Amino acid sequence: MLQDIRKSTQGLAAKVIIGLIVISFAGFGIQSILVGGGSPGVAEVNGEEISAMELNQATNLHARRLISMLGENYDPQLLDEDVIRSQALDSLIGRKILMQAVQDMGLTVTEAEIGALIGSMEQFQIDGAFEPALYKQALSENGYTPSSFKQNLRSDMALIQLRAGLADSDFTTPTELMVSAAVLAEQRDFRYVTVPGEQFRQEQTVSEEQITAYYDSNQGQFLTEEAVDVSYIALSEADFETPVAEADVIEAYEIAVQSFIAGDENRLSHILLDTDNAEALATVQAEIAAGVDFAELATRYSIDVGSSQRGGDLGYSNGNAFPPEIENAIAMLEPGTVSPPVETEAGTHLLLVTERRAMTPPSLEDMRAQLSAAIMREEAQVELVRTVEELRDIAFNSEDLSGPAKELDLQIRSVEGVTRSSGDGLFSNAALRTAAFSEEVLKAGHNSEVLELAGNQFVVLHVDKHHEPRVRALAEVRDEIEALVSERLATAAVAAEAQAIIEQLAQGTPMDKLAAEKGYTWQVELAASRQAFSAPLATLRRAFELPREGLPVRDFLVDEAGNAIVIELIQVQEGSVDDMPVAEQQQIQRQTAQESGALVNNEYQQGLRQSADVVVM
Repeated sequence: MLQDIRKSTQGLAAKVIIGLIVISFAGFGIQSILVGGGSPGVAEVNGEEISAMELNQATNLHARRLISMLGENYDPQLLDEDVIRSQALDSLIGRKILMQAVQDMGLTVTEAEIGALIGSMEQFQIDGAFEPALYKQALSENGYTPSSFKQNLRSDMALIQLRAGLADSDFTTPTELMVSAAVLAEQRDFRYVTVPGEQFRQEQTVSEEQITAYYDSNQGQFLTEEAVDVSYIALSEADFETPVAEADVIEAYEIAVQSFIAGDENRLSHILLDTDNAEALATVQAEIAAGVDFAELATRYSIDVGSSQRGGDLGYSNGNAFPPEIENAIAMLEPGTVSPPVETEAGTHLLLVTERRAMTPPSLEDMRAQLSAAIMREEAQVELVRTVEELRDIAFNSEDLSGPAKELDLQIRSVEGVTRSSGDGLFSNAALRTAAFSEEVLKAGHNSEVLELAGNQFVVLHVDKHHEPRVRALAEVRDEIEALVSERLATAAVAAEAQAIIEQLAQGTPMDKLAAEKGYTWQVELAASRQAFSAPLATLRRAFELPREGLPVRDFLVDEAGNAIVIELIQVQEGSVDDMPVAEQQQIQRQTAQESGALVNNEYQQGLRQSADVVVM
């Protein structure tokens, strides 16, 4: 049966029809033909169902986010579908519980607020102005309709209200503020001297005996990475693209013209008002009757922020761009005439057709390049699918790739030194490396499955040679070991020098005298705060980690450059709210309130979750 289907797709007419179907899916999203269908529930939250479709959409969105974070070179096998689905369901349950709380509290979001937010989103703007066509395209590419996108925004904005209300319900007590200020506004006096690590590195001499001893004791550090030499066959659409005959282009054009539906295209402007605002509707209608310009009224009264910036202009429609109620009204409306009020879920519309023009099919020359590319792509796709299916069958039953390559007249390529973590060219893709090191391919010696990669690429591979890890010869790693041993000796020496300085400080020798004798630099920090910028960050952090009892307290650290920093903490002044500038007081109060608000929000959600009746089916 599959072969019959494959044969039936060879005709030019079938290719054009398939192309039109693909274009329609790309333009409107498959959601537009599925949202009307029912789907069984996967969970119930307090009697309210979560549908399988909701879970599928959430799972896909979660997976796309993970892929986006991992980048193009992600390993598909690392994405456990069951785990992602479970996480998506847990997120849906939590969101459903919160939305039920929102409804119980009567929190609402107006159309004007949603419109203002959409109009302000940069991803829907061109040169700072909202662009309806870009808005519809972006929604379609992400599987949304304008209605479903607005509903999601409505939910998100309502949840923000809920969280803000919870945060505002808490407050910071004077005691909490005092405790926070005592820590956050604390000031410390300390001195520190820098022991330069470079001086000690230059003094180190590493003997051959030390190098050999380190090599003998740490051979596990000098193993080569396991690697394979791989032969592979790669296929893509480009491999099957051939010039398109003029007769095929003409035939495709004639089919496209025959399927063209003649009709009118209307350019529409509207004024959107809240449904329950009868006073505003009466005012606008009165001003229209008095001859006031429609665009001026749209700018002044319309709650559709995006279109009001352009005098209410919504662009063109050929009968399917707007909700049915609006399209039906447009069909009955003469250009230049304002419609009676039209009700949709967005509110009350007053419509004006500013232009009506007849649609005509494009010429052959206008469509030639598009049709030629579509035919070439469709023919290449069909040939690619046919070849891939044959390759799957032949490669599965072959010892290596020579048989499949010969039978299908395909080219075998090869790459050497592919490891589990890296590879050149196509093998920078983790999925191919995972396949190369799989049990079936590496150990059993079989060809891999035909793997599908991004960009409609297909690859089958065979491991020709397996390179086990080996210990590199001492001559290969001698310089590396010498540097390692030298650095360790230098680190030990600089630490010993820092410890000696601490002992001398404890015996009463002043830091400035010690630094002068040894030629080291030293500095003092007085009343330093946790946000001070004069001292290095690592030094400042260690100074505030030292205990406040038994002053002076001394310690040292070795920084990233290999220098030892010896710190002597002299005095600690506890922070006080009264001594702080107003701006810092407000900052601490905000920080404490944010932490407290986050805790309240988390506890509230946990309480809702514990008391909810959740049934997973």
